[in-house]
Amino acid sequence: MNLLSLETSCEHASVALYMDGDLREQLLEGHANHSEYILSVIRQLLADGGIGVNRLDAVAFGSGPGAFTGLRLSCGIAQGLALGAGLGVVPVCSLDALAMQAPEANVLAATDARMGEIYFRACVVENGLARPRSDAGCAGPDALELPDGKWWGIGSAFKAYGDRLSERFHDQLLGSDADAVPRARDVALLAAEQVRLGKVLPAERAAPLYVRDKVALTTAERLARGGKA
Repeated sequence: MNLLSLETSCEHASVALYMDGDLREQLLEGHANHSEYILSVIRQLLADGGIGVNRLDAVAFGSGPGAFTGLRLSCGIAQGLALGAGLGVVPVCSLDALAMQAPEANVLAATDARMGEIYFRACVVENGLARPRSDAGCAGPDALELPDGKWWGIGSAFKAYGDRLSERFHDQLLGSDADAVPRARDVALLAAEQVRLGKVLPAERAAPLYVRDKVALTTAERLARGGKA
């Protein structure tokens, strides 16, 4: 099986090529505008792997939740490549991919959604793959809910709201990693399972996972939260 995967849901983007279990990944560190570099990175990764787009079985992408611009970028590129080569697409929740970097099985993947909110999902990692235990959601750090049990926290939310989350879940959190970001290699691993199960979408059905439909606060909302007009 050959898969190309993209992950651009945050400022740290990556691209990976999965070929019969062999994984090659390229990070786009230091590039503020991923759209200027990602296509050249994809071309180089395919060239290094000695494979063309027409030999892929599908194109996978981190569907979010995350930065709206980043989600549209990876979805659009995946859709364009798939349409051009007659391939299907595999959307993968970016929080599931993030959870796979945790050292524990029970994982709360949580990223900073800005505007005083967090994107979150509880997952259990089994046989190296994340299995969701809740829907992906968006809430303020004081409104976040966590299933019973002990959990490992991972993601940028623990950098933005680490003290508040530790206080709220002090009896349940085993620890946290605030620096981890979703990676294309983990998107590829999750997508490979979906391809084996026949869960591949037509390219025209590719869509980001939006769990919040706002990109900015209104002036009144900023003032209510103690910000500037």
